[in-house]
Amino acid sequence: MKKNLIIVESPTKSKTISRFLGKNYAVKASMGHLRDLPKSTLGVDVEHDFTPKYINIRGKGDLIRELKAEAAKADKVYLATDPDREGEAISWHLAHILGLDDKSPCRIEFHEITSGAVKEALKHPRSINMSMVDAQQTRRIIDRLVGYKLSPLLWRKVRKGLSAGRVQSVAVKIIADRDKQIDEFVPEEFWTIRAKLREEAKAPLFDAEATKKNGLKLEVRNAQEAMAVEADLKEAAYKVEAAFRKTVSRRALPPFTTSTLQQEASHKLNFTTRRTMMVAQQLYEGVTIGKSSAGLITYMRTDSTRLSEEAVASTRELVTQLFGAEYCPEKPNVFTNKRNAQDAHEAIRPTSVARTPSEMEPYLTKEQFRLYKLIWDRTVASQMTPAEYEQTTLTIGAGAYELKATGSIMTFDGHLRLADKKELNAEKQAEVPFIKSGTVLTLHKVLPGEQHFTEPPAHYTEASLVKKMEEEGIGRPSTYSPIIQTIQTRGYVAREGKKLMATELGIKVADMLTGHFGDIINIPYSAHMENELDAIAAHQVEKEKTLADFYKPFEQLLEEADRVIPKDPPPLQLSGEKCELCGKDMVIREGRFGKFQACSGFPQCHNTKPLLVKIGVPCPNCGGEVTQRRTKTGRVFYGCEHYPVCEFTSWDRPTEKPCPVCGKQLLERVEGNGKVKYFCSDPACTNAAPKRVGRRKKVTTASLMEAENGVAAEKTKKTKTRRKTAKAKTAGTKKRGRKPAVKKAEE
Repeated sequence: MKKNLIIVESPTKSKTISRFLGKNYAVKASMGHLRDLPKSTLGVDVEHDFTPKYINIRGKGDLIRELKAEAAKADKVYLATDPDREGEAISWHLAHILGLDDKSPCRIEFHEITSGAVKEALKHPRSINMSMVDAQQTRRIIDRLVGYKLSPLLWRKVRKGLSAGRVQSVAVKIIADRDKQIDEFVPEEFWTIRAKLREEAKAPLFDAEATKKNGLKLEVRNAQEAMAVEADLKEAAYKVEAAFRKTVSRRALPPFTTSTLQQEASHKLNFTTRRTMMVAQQLYEGVTIGKSSAGLITYMRTDSTRLSEEAVASTRELVTQLFGAEYCPEKPNVFTNKRNAQDAHEAIRPTSVARTPSEMEPYLTKEQFRLYKLIWDRTVASQMTPAEYEQTTLTIGAGAYELKATGSIMTFDGHLRLADKKELNAEKQAEVPFIKSGTVLTLHKVLPGEQHFTEPPAHYTEASLVKKMEEEGIGRPSTYSPIIQTIQTRGYVAREGKKLMATELGIKVADMLTGHFGDIINIPYSAHMENELDAIAAHQVEKEKTLADFYKPFEQLLEEADRVIPKDPPPLQLSGEKCELCGKDMVIREGRFGKFQACSGFPQCHNTKPLLVKIGVPCPNCGGEVTQRRTKTGRVFYGCEHYPVCEFTSWDRPTEKPCPVCGKQLLERVEGNGKVKYFCSDPACTNAAPKRVGRRKKVTTASLMEAENGVAAEKTKKTKTRRKTAKAKTAGTKKRGRKPAVKKAEE
């Protein structure tokens, strides 16, 4: 009997597919890439058409030997990596390692992990698409050139240990520019004036807002002007000058793309982009349902809103069955893609809409269920009829003033049948009765004017940053989450609640890179490069030309920047404290975990201690200053300056506001949805904060010590890494039968 080998990327996927196929199929996982550019050198020959030098990834030797042995026993090897450029490149590397002909029909592709999809793919194997491989290689080589050429420049001009990225730097600049807009924003005061009116004595009341005066837009800028308008309206006679009633439809939203899934999961489930993609990957690769396994959603990296004909037909059938014929439109709903969409895959949808969320809940984790329900609801709703509203608008004359009253009533819920209560409540508007033009109205009362201030643009969140990158054509569905993760890991961006804010280091690096490499590290060029990669994948452009067009100006900019940017590091800033060990001045330095104090006598003296950032609020326990600190993972918390004498610590920011119950200090907590709430700092008070739900660790004196010793922790981590590497080398020599070298003891 013939033996066939199928190689996928993950063990979960291999387990799911194994259950679909017979005993003559073996399914193994490559665990992602097996070859890559070397870490120790550039690995790209810029003199000879940018030829990459690939090596087997360290630590994957045993896996490579296992796959080679399996391939040698198989009559046929199928490469079934993910259906995108990265997956195509992994298949190409696998073909090289296993000695397969990449022009032979060794590649299979499926967009959902179901029995039918996998078996159908096996009937239509193809050769490896070298155009897609070239596009992936081009991105990888450009990112390597930028990272390995720019990072040393940052080491020389800013500080050691920094790294640069072509797209990540643009993302940091976007966030930094928004932060600057917020800092420079000057709020403007304005007032709104409303009146409560009715048609006759017992008729229902409704609100109308003053919008014009003498035919011009009414602008009320202070309390005095507001009081004058209120006085005029109290004396005015009211009459309906125009009345309109119309039916308004609200169409369903399209099925999810990667971008919209990440945004909606952030808004509704409070998931980060990383968490969303991790859970979506689990649903795609497959879950155990009773005695079988199946992937529950289609491939989750896509920019298309298209659904297959089979998916549309089954969804429409389900809608009619569950909700009735009036909820299923006469023709299928069709949605247009964005102008720069590749449309290589379908939208993200359930592999079978017959698997309802309630039926799948017993087989899913809580996170998996919530995300699956979000995808299922969106897919089914996309093929339902529009929601309909009856909208009423009244234009009311009141002397020199004109007022507007607008309201609507939902007459048919349509696709909103699947909306949750929170979404339905957001849809509700005040009811306004339809009153014929010319009708005289009775004034019930003029409401006190409401003071407002114009607000600055909101800080970027992960959701809004993904939306911005998609609008500007920066990155692709598979890169949004890694970009956001990378800029936070590097310390260029900090996350507080849902807000993303550029750190001082991030602003410095972004300004330097965009200032000296503005022709390459900017939004238009990043979008242009994505289009170039698309053209390479479509076999319209040669990768060598794209690489040459990039590298020549980049090399010139690199030489210019190295010459222009000052080589001398900025003078050390004194912290105002003396070293307890040697008496020399302490200076402010910046490390991986932020700023800290270090002895100016380094390297003779290695004393370091944290730089306390005071927030101007007294400690609830002892009255000392509260300081803002960070754990070694970068998360902000608050502690007393007198630690360890005073052990006050809190995730929530202390304020000077008194508790309305007991009078003690209130703590400010930013919820996951961005809302701010205040709780008493005394845990015994009835107004105390409820316990946080989730996996967050409790703040303890130990966590405070982690932040206190951030620099030491960094050194310890490096030491552990060196020991681990040395241990691995020793283990390797033992495995190969050689004795490890033993250093002679000194006499």
